[in-house]
This record gives sequence, structure tokens and C-alpha cells, in this order.
Amino acid sequence: MPGADPLPLKAARAAALPKVAPAQRPRYLRQYELIEKVKSYDPTADEALLNRAYVYAIRMHGSQKRASGDPYFAHPIEVAGILTDYRLDTATIVTALLHDVIEDTVASRQDIEEKFGLEIAELVEGVTKLSQLELAAEHTRQAENLRKFILAISKDVRVLMVKLADRLHNMRTLEHIKSPAKRERIARETLDIYAPLARSIGVHRICSELEELAFTHLNPVARDAIRRRLEALRTEQGGAVALVSGEIAAKLETAGIPARVFGREKHPYSIWRKLQRKSIGFSQLSDIYAFRVIVDTEDDCYRALGVIHRAWPSVPERFKDFISTPKRNNYRSLHTTVVGPRGMRIEMQIRTEAMDRVAEEGVAAHWRYKDQSYGFDAEAQAAAGGRDPLVNLRHLVQVLEHGGDAEELVEHAKLEMFLDQVFVFTPKGQLVSLPRGAMPLDFAYAVHTDVGDTCIGVKINGELRPLRTPLQNGDVVEVIRGGKPVVPPDWRSLTVTGRARSAIRRHIRQTEKEEFVRLGRASLDQTFERAGKARSDVSLRPALDRFALTAEDDLFESLGRGRITPTQVLDIVFPGLNISERDAATAQRRIEGGKGARLYVRGGGLTPGVSLHFARCCSPVPGDRIVGIVEPEGEGLTIHTIDCEQLEAYEDREELWRDLQWTPEAERNTISRARLMATIRNAPGVLGQTCTVIGEAGGNIVNLRMRHRQQDFFDVEFEVEVKDARHLTHIAAALRANPSVETVDRGKS
Repeated sequence: MPGADPLPLKAARAAALPKVAPAQRPRYLRQYELIEKVKSYDPTADEALLNRAYVYAIRMHGSQKRASGDPYFAHPIEVAGILTDYRLDTATIVTALLHDVIEDTVASRQDIEEKFGLEIAELVEGVTKLSQLELAAEHTRQAENLRKFILAISKDVRVLMVKLADRLHNMRTLEHIKSPAKRERIARETLDIYAPLARSIGVHRICSELEELAFTHLNPVARDAIRRRLEALRTEQGGAVALVSGEIAAKLETAGIPARVFGREKHPYSIWRKLQRKSIGFSQLSDIYAFRVIVDTEDDCYRALGVIHRAWPSVPERFKDFISTPKRNNYRSLHTTVVGPRGMRIEMQIRTEAMDRVAEEGVAAHWRYKDQSYGFDAEAQAAAGGRDPLVNLRHLVQVLEHGGDAEELVEHAKLEMFLDQVFVFTPKGQLVSLPRGAMPLDFAYAVHTDVGDTCIGVKINGELRPLRTPLQNGDVVEVIRGGKPVVPPDWRSLTVTGRARSAIRRHIRQTEKEEFVRLGRASLDQTFERAGKARSDVSLRPALDRFALTAEDDLFESLGRGRITPTQVLDIVFPGLNISERDAATAQRRIEGGKGARLYVRGGGLTPGVSLHFARCCSPVPGDRIVGIVEPEGEGLTIHTIDCEQLEAYEDREELWRDLQWTPEAERNTISRARLMATIRNAPGVLGQTCTVIGEAGGNIVNLRMRHRQQDFFDVEFEVEVKDARHLTHIAAALRANPSVETVDRGKS
């Protein structure tokens, strides 16, 4: 390996580390401790290389300090320590030690290559590139980092492992950052991007810890409420969990199946996510405690399942076989739910020791010593599931190929990473995995972009079906193709995958330009008017020069697409705005119906001046998937959420349907009214508690109605002002976490 000779271990330890009092323990791994951890699983590790990297990191970071007051070099050392827990190779550990030296010190990529070799230089550069871009808009910086992420880690998963460990250590010490806004930004980015990336390659342990740490900073009130509920439940059912584990183990032992059985408690964030997704109360959750059955062989998994199903009745439609059909991240296990001992409804996961390790460590489980060397074992990975651990991320590379702006990339990436799976087949029997909720167009684009572009119909299990049909596990899908690409605008509502949506968007981008120009012009005129100004009285040339645009229509299009905000243009054209004028221009706008609603809703072939009405039955808010229904006698369009029950009356009249989307203006700077129906306990102070929860979650109650008051419970309808659908879901989940609230549902009628 190129570079200077390393310091002898004892001398290096004495020279490099600060003096520590005998009773004081350093907050980072000592040099010899790190090397011993690596050597414990890789006896062939290059000790000299590790020594040299450890000392080099300390020297280069020198007197730099972290927000906690610790020396900065403690951070890369701890990142390396995290990766030793996953038994990664020497090159990865060295990359962790050096991952910040290019960005934060005078060292260059060439310096790293000369001292540590080409492989490590490329890995360090790959990690460094992910955080170098500095852009003004926060959402754009997040998107560009994700763009670099995908391109870098699609080549070498070790880049992602180092970055995940880097983010994990930063999250463990996030409380030392003084700015609440910065803490929230980092926690939100962790939850939206880093945790899903960890899940996509199966590293469950890192994913779970990242989610819990982010949840602690983003919603401490909800987390504390759930933890209190868990503590109470632990007191009530803790003993029962041990007894149930014993009974399951006894049944398996009688059948001659050696097994480890233990119960595990769901993490607070997992509970919070389920409260949001399922729209149920805490008391209705059936899997707060689940039981894991670890057996010796794959055959034993199925034998154990038979024993358990013969002993206790299974819950219908709650069995999943991820052994014969692994998840995309190679997760393998049998899942079942039974009405077990003492009438408890319990969820079980049955797997082997090897499957359990892959479930917890994902791709990291396949680094091992083999054939006189240590590294990634492709054969073991293939045996564990047979899927490329980076296949999910390479789907996102295909999204990049279709272009699109930064916000689209983040949206598509989250769609790819967050959704569960459904498995379908081509007519020739090829397996295609898609996110749950996928429709035929998602399948067509998954097969090939050309197949999606020329799709005109679909057969599911041999029968012609609408393109709006959700695909189910085991469906055989045959795409009917036409002669040339025809991509209607409403196809976006018929897809959920980022790959399909980006391909469709590429086709219709040109046809949308006129609509975006109209929207952008109207948005700018309204902002000018609110500030007491008129566009006709001023030249837009300063704004064109500032954003490097050639014509006013280009500016209006950028405004319509949300790449530029109207207030940015206002500040450039009128740099001397007084406070009252600026406040009037930037105040949040309430979304209401009428012709002005065109600022907030687009698509569907809407003509200028059409009047839009928001249906009271479902109260759409930004973030909802929406559809317009043409009203008779030229009364405009009524906008409904896609799941509104009132739409059943129009199922056979497709000519009345218009696919609609929210504009960037609606998603960024508006408030809407929505309704929540809550069933709460009839006790003193409870109504006040629920109102406080809504207020703490950022909702503004504008109306409240009491319904069906009974001795123990009563129903309340809250009309609340919210920013978007995500905000509304956040409020509903916060209410469900309150022990005095039995149920919460979105108000629809």
C-alpha cells in the first residue's frame, strides 16, 4: 500500500491521543481498540493501513471542535466504530476515518490516493461529493444531495454504508446543535431520505435508530405520549409475553423443532407511523408485541408454521411468505397472526438465524472471510435472496435519466423507497416487484419505457381491465400496445412509481408549458396586487437577469412550476418594499373556490376562467390526490379527493372526470380547512386536552361541533385550518396518541 510507514502502535497511541486523566474515559475508540475490533472478524486486516488512517485523521482535523465541544476527530473515529459492528472490510473502515478530510481540511483527493491507494480515494471522494453542493433553497439542496447519493451509491454500496454511519453518529449528538430550525431540518432529512435508504438495502438496525432519533426531535410530545402508553402496557402485559414465548417454545420442542422464541416491542416511531397509515387508535393496534421464532433451517420454518397453525387459529389474510418471495432488500421470513394462548392476538415472524441476521443488517450481513480474503460474499447474498442489494437504488438512476427538476426527484425517490411490495408476473412467468398500490401503467414502465409509452390497454389474468385497477399479488399482467406513443395528462393519476411518473412527465412536459405560463402570470399579478403594485407599471428585466432567463414567458413558466416564487420576483423588482407591503404579499392564502382557484389547481385540460368548487363532502387539501367532476350547465368543476365516496355515482361516466393536481403555490403558501371526527372520553378536561393537542400540532380550530354524547364517550367534529394533507395526518396521529381519544378519522360525508 503506498504512503509513509505507520507509527508503531504504542508510539502512535501516545503521540496522537490527548492526555486523559486515569478515571476519565475518552468519548471515542482508542487506536488499539478500533484495530482489535476489526481484527476480531478479519484476522487478515491491514493493521498498518488502519494505524496510518487513524493517525492521519487526527492530524488533519487537528484542533477542530464539534458542537458538543469534543475534538472533531472523535466523529470519524466513532463512525468507523459503528461500521465495525457490521464487520465491514478494511477499506470501508479506513474510508470512515477519512470521510471528512477532503471536505473539512486542506487534504485533497490526490493526497488520499498517494497515501492510501486508489480504492480508498474513490470511496472517500464518493462520500465527500454527497455534501459539497451549497444551494440557496433548502428543498433544492436536499434534492441535489439525493441526486448525488443515488449516482454514487449505485456504483459501490460501501459509500452508502459510510454515509449512513456518518448520519447515525450525527443524529446521536444532534442535541448539541443550538439552532432548533437546523435540528429540525437535519431530523426531517434523516426521516425522509437516510432512513428509507437504509431500509432499501435491508440495514434495519440503522434504519430503526435513525427513525427513533429523528422522531425524538421532530415530535417529542407524540413520542413521549406513546412511550407512556407503552410503559403502562408493559406493566399490564409484560408477564404475559414471557408466558406466551414459553408456550410457543414448548409446542415446537414437543414437535422436535429446536427454536429460540422471544417477544419484541414495537418502536414508538413504528407505532406512530401505523397510527397515521391505518387511521386507528392506540388501543386498536394488534401488534404492539410480536414474537420472533428462530429455527435452524428453512424446512424448519415451514414445519414450525404448521405446528403453530395447528395449535392456534390463524387470522385470515394475515399470512405472508417472504421466504419463497423475498422483499427487494432480500428480507426473508414467514409472517403470520394467530389467536394465541390466553386469547391474545399475536403476530409471529418465523426465520432462520441467517435470515434474522440479513433482516437486521441487510447487505452488511454478507461481508465475511472466505477463500483467504475478507470482503463481500456474492454467493452468500445470492443464497439469502438472490437479489442485487442495489437494485432498488438503480431504479432511481433510471428516474434521473428522464430529467425533471429537483423536487420531482425527491418525490419519486420517496415513492420508490417508502411503499411496500406487490409481486406480479408477465405472461411468460417473469416476476416483477412493484410498490403496493401499483397499477398496470407502473407494470408497463417497469418492463420497459417503450412498453409504457405505447400502452393502450391491459389484460389482468386474461381479462380486459381498466388502467385504474390496482394490481394484486400473483396477478398475470399483459400489456396491450398501440402503434405510437400516446401519453394523456391524466395518466399521472394512474401510477405510483417514480419511474412511471418521470417517464410520463417527460412526455407531457412540452404540452404543459402554456398552462404553467398562465398560472405563473396569474400568481405574480396576484402577489403584486396584494402588495399594492401593478406589473404593467414596471419592467421585469431585473428578474430576468437575476434568474438568467431570456423572455417573460420563461419567467412565468418558472413561477408556474414553482422553481421561482412570486415574492422573490417582487423583492427584485421592488427592492424598497416597506414591511406592511411585504407582509401583505407573503401572507398565507386561504384556498377557496371560484375562478381564483386556478392558482392552486391545474391539469385536466382546464380552460382559462373555468370556475372550480371544492367539495364539502371530502374537503380536499394540498397533498390529497384530487379529481374534478364536470358539473352540468357549465357550472365548472367540483374537486374531490380520489377516495371520496361521492365519486361512486360517476364511475360509469368517465367523460366527466378530469385529472387534477395541486400547483406549487398551493403546496407552499396556503392554508385550507379540513374536518376531523374524534371519539373522546366523557370526562372533565378531556375536550380541552384535545384542543391543546391540535394547537401544539400547528392546527387552528375554526369550528367545533358536539355529536352523539353518551355516558362514556362523545363525538366531536373539529374544523381545522391546516397547511396540507401531511399536516392533517400529523394532527390526527397526535390525537390518536392521546389516551383520552378513542378514534380519529378524517371527516367525509
